[in-house]
Amino acid sequence: MAGKRFDKGVTLIATGTEVVGDIKFADQLFISGKVCGTVIADHEKATLTISEGGRMEGEARVPNVVINGTVEGNVFASHKIELAPLAKVRGNLHYKEIVMQLGAMVDGQLVHETQDAGGNVHALKVDGAHNQPD
Repeated sequence: MAGKRFDKGVTLIATGTEVVGDIKFADQLFISGKVCGTVIADHEKATLTISEGGRMEGEARVPNVVINGTVEGNVFASHKIELAPLAKVRGNLHYKEIVMQLGAMVDGQLVHETQDAGGNVHALKVDGAHNQPD
């Protein structure tokens, strides 16, 4: 985070802090501790960042999501999801754009959302075989 300039409100859930319950925010939320609950942001430029060592258990509905920690639950990003090398996700990822770095792990479906109401499910290769969605 060094060298970054924050123009708007930043909320930090620090290491050693645990929040149980739902969170609604507008600008930037950094989770270095633990959150158990739903995280929601409606502002189109809002960003949720789960840092290395950070953990979230629950659903996230945020336009932009950056994960370098652990998430157990579904993530709905109306714009972009970035999975950093230490990301561990157990749940489905819904996105318009996705960036996944080497080392990131996802145990769930990747669902590309389009302008339409539905999305396209992308099957992942497992042990050299191509699994088809049901």
